[in-house]
Amino acid sequence: MTSARRGGRPRSFRSARRVRHRLAADLALLLVAVAFAVPLGWLALASFNEHAGLRTSLPHPFTLGNFQAVLTPDTTYTPMFNSLLLCGSATALTVAAATLAAYPLSRYRSRFNRPFLLTILFATCLPITAIMVPVYGLFVQVNLIDTLWGTALFLATAQLPFAIWLMRNFMDGVPTVLEEAAWTDGASSMQALWRVVLPLMGPGVGVVTVFTFIAMWGNFFVPFMLLLSPDQLPASVSIYTFFGSYGTVVYGQLAAFSVLYSAPVVVLYVAIARRLGGGFALGGAVKG
Repeated sequence: MTSARRGGRPRSFRSARRVRHRLAADLALLLVAVAFAVPLGWLALASFNEHAGLRTSLPHPFTLGNFQAVLTPDTTYTPMFNSLLLCGSATALTVAAATLAAYPLSRYRSRFNRPFLLTILFATCLPITAIMVPVYGLFVQVNLIDTLWGTALFLATAQLPFAIWLMRNFMDGVPTVLEEAAWTDGASSMQALWRVVLPLMGPGVGVVTVFTFIAMWGNFFVPFMLLLSPDQLPASVSIYTFFGSYGTVVYGQLAAFSVLYSAPVVVLYVAIARRLGGGFALGGAVKG
């Protein structure tokens, strides 16, 4: 028996099978990429097409009229400002609260930790539509209906379970010996969290921030229910105005508005992409 057959099958046969598996995986990934790229391609092309429709086609003629039509205070500027104010404040509140809640869950052991984390995991699966009716009644009773800050509080509350779960997992990756060294130097628990833990888990904070902001930025149902005044509606709700009463849609203007609507998320990702890819800065911090 030759050495090539000692493993049961020829080496060339195993190599050919690995190549086939790799090609099948690449083909599957290519199909998934095309499925995502085609709608994005339609969006980009339709935004410059004066006669855009549901079919993907090159702009003929190429025009910036769609952007000029939507770049007005009532259509874009005011809704985008409301979205930035609403989602930005809610994201900051969520990240701050998740950090403070995840720290004791990560650093202190208790018999209540596991039930609490399972409750948080269950809360992340609870559909928001199931609680909107009582929430609407509560907001009416406490005079929070049609207020941006009240809606921001509810958005932060709705995203908090998922943020705590993520933040706690990232915080577990920071060695406790670094905090113990800070405590030896006289730092308090909050000082150790602020000056030691958070700088080391910068990628984790960035991930939580991006996921939280994206989830709030694309939320249509909550602002639609809790905000009544047209001048307070965010862009996720005002996009509904592009759909006419009889099924007519100005696809070019809708695509142009969608491109502008996606810009803040892209800018946020680009701003912290370097931190996301950097990993935890623990090199040299822990030595034997």
